[in-house]
Amino acid sequence: MHMRLTAVLVITLFAGMAVAGDLQRTDLTAKDLARVRAVTAPTSDFSRPENFEQLPGGAATTKKRVNQDAFSFSQANLSFEQEEQFKLGNALFRKLWVASPSSTQASDGLGPFFNARGCQNCHLKDGRGRPPTGDETNSVSMFLRLSVPARDADEQALIDTRGVLLFPEPTYGEQLQVFAVTGLRAEGRMVIDYANEEVTLGDGTVVTLRRPTYSVADLAYGPMHADVMISPRVAPPMIGLGLLESIPEADILARADPEDADSDGMSGKANVVRDPVSEQVMLGRFGWKAGAATIRAQSASAFAGDIGISTPLVNGPHGDCTDAQADCLAAPTGEQARLGVSEAPDPVLDLVTFYSQNLGVPQRRKVDDPQVLAGKQAFYAAGCTGCHTPKFVTSRDAPDKQHQFQLIWPYSDLLLHDMGEGLADHRPEGAADGREWRTPPLWGIGLTSTVSGHTFFLHDGRARNFAEAILWHGGEAQKSRDAFAKLPKSERDALLAFLESL
Repeated sequence: MHMRLTAVLVITLFAGMAVAGDLQRTDLTAKDLARVRAVTAPTSDFSRPENFEQLPGGAATTKKRVNQDAFSFSQANLSFEQEEQFKLGNALFRKLWVASPSSTQASDGLGPFFNARGCQNCHLKDGRGRPPTGDETNSVSMFLRLSVPARDADEQALIDTRGVLLFPEPTYGEQLQVFAVTGLRAEGRMVIDYANEEVTLGDGTVVTLRRPTYSVADLAYGPMHADVMISPRVAPPMIGLGLLESIPEADILARADPEDADSDGMSGKANVVRDPVSEQVMLGRFGWKAGAATIRAQSASAFAGDIGISTPLVNGPHGDCTDAQADCLAAPTGEQARLGVSEAPDPVLDLVTFYSQNLGVPQRRKVDDPQVLAGKQAFYAAGCTGCHTPKFVTSRDAPDKQHQFQLIWPYSDLLLHDMGEGLADHRPEGAADGREWRTPPLWGIGLTSTVSGHTFFLHDGRARNFAEAILWHGGEAQKSRDAFAKLPKSERDALLAFLESL
């Protein structure tokens, strides 16, 4: 019943904007709309690359050297003045914050509890985070989200109307903080245990998956709530975010089918969130469950939750401290009137947002390779494009010129999908239930090893390669997963080569 009510709420909030399968854009002339429909239509020719397929970010695509810095270049179409903004934002993204008080007052405000001292600590080289490995006891690029269920109908109504997305754990807040400033104890420690499971593919190949279980040890401030819900998250890559932000809502909502009206087994659903600036309900696009509508809001949330830094959007200089943590609330803060009304005032948040909006997507490799083209065909035939929508054309009315009217290839619909019990975290976030995840963009995924030095995938990094990631797919993606598992090795290898080319 609650799922149906949530679907009705989403439809009501966006009534009149889009009908499933039909684009309704107000930024285009009829002629341009026809062009967009033609260029974004699914291909049926896998004998050669599509036009502009090698440029996943359109004119913004970066064509620089492919190395560990491949995700850290600015979009190719920035002006000279915008390049200066980008470099300033990059400096702030890499900045290490310090505890208050200190001699570097513009860097004051860390914590008091935190998971990282700077944005780059989580988004290493602007790439993908990973779970701890070997003897590591903590991972700064992976953390645990915390919340508790609504206690009554009034609290559930608050979630349904997007007054809040969730209710924090009463003592430890929305996120387990594994570090603390001097004089305080960190909240606790994330513990991961893996159990191996074997999967036999159609040709007899055996693949070993690792199923994680999560717990918390060394809690410093008492036990957690009996009904606490825990969800692990690795930091996602940063490329192409401004282009994703510029996809018209109508194009995303046109692909939503929360009640599976067409009976194709795909029931993509939009998450809707309340924008902290306008207080209006907007389409969620960012985060593993699409819990943020804008890059600015996502950046402010990360400042507060990951580093303990206040911004004009997320006030409160004590970060994720709760009323149950008196020593944390009594700790010095970095708010200084002469520098602004928060620890990271508007100029800082503006520059970090601009940087995050304008990290370029690298050029595709091997788009005309016969094996890659065969893998692309297998990707389509398996139904993967039912969620991983290959291409969009961004809005002519996007706020920034460099993001306007670009043909982009993110391979995501930015919608929520039921991914099955195997990937479920059983922790709702707004309209997203405990089995639903936003389709992650696939652009750049083939450079994960080059940039990040690992190949851990999915929301918690459990998959150690592409094949394992695919085999974890369930729910709406079960048919696609099974189709992959039944492929002969040559076709599986081709599909994996296609992913490597993205």
